[in-house]
Amino acid sequence: MSDAGALPYRPCAGVMLANRTGRIFVGQRLDSRADAWQMPQGGIDPGEDAEAAALRELEEETGVHAGLVDIIARSRTEHLYDLPDDLIGTVWGGRYRGQRQNWFLMRFMGEDTDVHIVTPHQEFRAWRWAELDELERLIVPFKRALYRAVVEEFRPLV
Repeated sequence: MSDAGALPYRPCAGVMLANRTGRIFVGQRLDSRADAWQMPQGGIDPGEDAEAAALRELEEETGVHAGLVDIIARSRTEHLYDLPDDLIGTVWGGRYRGQRQNWFLMRFMGEDTDVHIVTPHQEFRAWRWAELDELERLIVPFKRALYRAVVEEFRPLV
């Protein structure tokens, strides 16, 4: 795409889901065979606020409903990332250059058996708990700076 800078960012909400021992939920995307893991995240629907979107996406992607989490914090600012040039024009119908994400730190109060990634909106083929310091290297390279910023913001609260 020759004028990617003119495209808007897709509004999105992300969830750093921490278990009681401070490990973070990550999943491997179903639509990719890359050895990359990510935290739950997705678009904010028209008329939906970021917190509602985060809770909806969490349930759609992990089967974990709002009654199993405590919201600890919301990121102070939106975090942006740009798609690599080869993905602009193909992802999200070519309408966006990347995402602007509101992140939420949530404490998981359930058990591992409450996680069900095979959902009607399945996005992950596998999941696990990761250490906070692993997250940046687990994500695809173009999202690493964003993950670094989210980890540093939420680290004192995890």
